[in-house]
Amino acid sequence: MTVDVASPPRRIGRSILAVLAGFATVVVLSTATDAVLHALKVYPANGEPMYDPGLNALALAYRCVFTVLGGYVCARLAPSLPLRHAFILGVIGLAAGTLGVVATWNMDLGPRWYPIALAVTGLPLTWLGGFLRVRSGK
Repeated sequence: MTVDVASPPRRIGRSILAVLAGFATVVVLSTATDAVLHALKVYPANGEPMYDPGLNALALAYRCVFTVLGGYVCARLAPSLPLRHAFILGVIGLAAGTLGVVATWNMDLGPRWYPIALAVTGLPLTWLGGFLRVRSGK
């Protein structure tokens, strides 16, 4: 058995940090934006259901932007294979989103399409962020 000393060592720690940074980007920006919109009374008080389809569409829109940005950050920080890292982030987002759908299904927090949309858009949007990073070449 020979070892190829020219190949770079795997950097698991940096890979994990890249994925965590992408995830944190999405969570922190989404939570902060929610807080601002609650404080401005655009959204109902915390804990109150939000049925207005326009407000749910607004939340979905900025979360989509933040999810693309999270994929970009993940890919940017990845030590190698940036699209694979963005894909892994997307799979984590899909799993978390699916758990969110299941956990809130009978809680009457708003329209059911909203958490479903969050779950199904996570993977393609994080991949898009990774793709944009790779395409930019920076």
